[in-house]
Amino acid sequence: MSEEFELLSAGASLDAVGLVAQLALAGPDAESSRPRVVAAMIGSADGRAAVEGRAGGLGSPADRAVLRELRCNVDAILIGPTTLIDERYSTLLDADHRERRIAAGLPAEPIAATISRRLSPGLAELELFAQQGQRIVVYTESDLPIEARGAELTVARSGPGELTLAGCLEDLYANHGVRTLLSEGGPTLLRALAAEGLIDDFIFTVSPLLVAGSAPTLLSGEAFEPPLGLELENVWRSESFLFLHYTRQR
Repeated sequence: MSEEFELLSAGASLDAVGLVAQLALAGPDAESSRPRVVAAMIGSADGRAAVEGRAGGLGSPADRAVLRELRCNVDAILIGPTTLIDERYSTLLDADHRERRIAAGLPAEPIAATISRRLSPGLAELELFAQQGQRIVVYTESDLPIEARGAELTVARSGPGELTLAGCLEDLYANHGVRTLLSEGGPTLLRALAAEGLIDDFIFTVSPLLVAGSAPTLLSGEAFEPPLGLELENVWRSESFLFLHYTRQR
């Protein structure tokens, strides 16, 4: 671990951000049957995950640059349906990031994957589903219809009670070529991934805000017994924002 903070600028092309991507997204172990998973989370200094219902109120230009850089380096992004809808996902990357991916021999956009057991109302109405060329994979136990409006949509249906996180990750690995995956939450999805030992790297952004109130915390649900251990790999800062890279304690 670095003994001193490394400063991040607020620009979109950051050497330090590239280092984050290189460290966190090295790919799965040779014997793995699932992608390497990095979880990107932003929270206030008092641990809240949203301001007025959205995580965007916690961010900064440097935080958004970190997220875009991580997206630029993965094969797929996993987002919970509530987060997709609340944060109003439309596009994943800027034009320069798409060009970088194409130059590296990757598809212009990473796959957008979500797990929605009952097919959340309004999911297919998101602008993301209208983006030409955007690949979307929806995992569900519902038999309700869902259609893309321009995106390339795959719907993977399971029987009631048969859908599992591990199964979804294994399907992305085996059938969609996903070797590295970024999970952007929300808190329920992140807790479930952590509980099953499915997160390899954690990128925490600490926003210099105190929120209080009833906003959700970074992970929601019952307490871990015992708490899950993490190992700190690197720390960066941009103005009053901190960026922490952890790996799972082995």
